[in-house]
Amino acid sequence: MSTHKAAGKTKQHVSPSGKRLGVKRTQGETVGSGEILVRQRGTQFHAGQNVKVGRDHTLYAVSTGIVKFGQKLGRKFVSVI
Repeated sequence: MSTHKAAGKTKQHVSPSGKRLGVKRTQGETVGSGEILVRQRGTQFHAGQNVKVGRDHTLYAVSTGIVKFGQKLGRKFVSVI
């Protein structure tokens, strides 16, 4: 019988790193074009005026302005006015 513990078993339960999702700019903040407003999985927030959707559902500003959050027909929208 072995009296020593087997090597290489110390890192068995490693969690993956967080993906830093969520709202990056709040209502009333001034943003420039190309700035990320929301990082998300799926579309919890939808694109409003002057906002586009990236291929990973990221919402980003198309023009310079002030961020505005709103709701219409049960959907949450992010706009840049």
